[in-house]
Amino acid sequence: MDLTVVALTFAAIFVVELPDKTFIAALVLSTRYRGLFVWIGVGLAFLVQTLIAVTVGKAVTFLPENLVHAVAGVIFLIGAVVLFREAPKADAEEAGTEAEFEAKATDPKTGLAAIGASFLVLFAAEWGDLSQLLTISLVGKYDDPLSVFLGAWGALLAVSGLAVIAGRVLLRHVKLSVIHYIGGSVCLALAAVTAYELLA
Repeated sequence: MDLTVVALTFAAIFVVELPDKTFIAALVLSTRYRGLFVWIGVGLAFLVQTLIAVTVGKAVTFLPENLVHAVAGVIFLIGAVVLFREAPKADAEEAGTEAEFEAKATDPKTGLAAIGASFLVLFAAEWGDLSQLLTISLVGKYDDPLSVFLGAWGALLAVSGLAVIAGRVLLRHVKLSVIHYIGGSVCLALAAVTAYELLA
């Protein structure tokens, strides 16, 4: 395990996932169900998805190294473009995203039912998400599945925990558009580092 890779992965996934619908979904679910149950359900959904992304990323490492790094760099660049393009409209779309997840969590639930509902909502919402693609790319780039897994899953748990505990307060003080710009900048930096490593 490489703590540097864990930290880099955590930072990259955290800033990309913070402005994502995952944050809003966990926030809305925590208004319907007990926060701890939401966090457990969401965390289990992220566990499964991160394991799948890391497995795919490991399979990618069997391809030629330069190809893997080039594809990873392109994915980082695409991530930056997507986040920068979505930033200006992120604040306006926040209410619509909240309404979407409120419609999926109408019945009050407790215990295992709340955990299961939270798992299903997030599991369905997150396929093909930018954080999954970044996780695959980071495994391909560093060829260290365990470190990337720990960093990615830790970041996802942190984002969902933050949403459950202090989501409303955070959104009052930090605009989603600003978080998009920060996430885009991190992706752009990763793309630049990867391009430099390829050309060096």
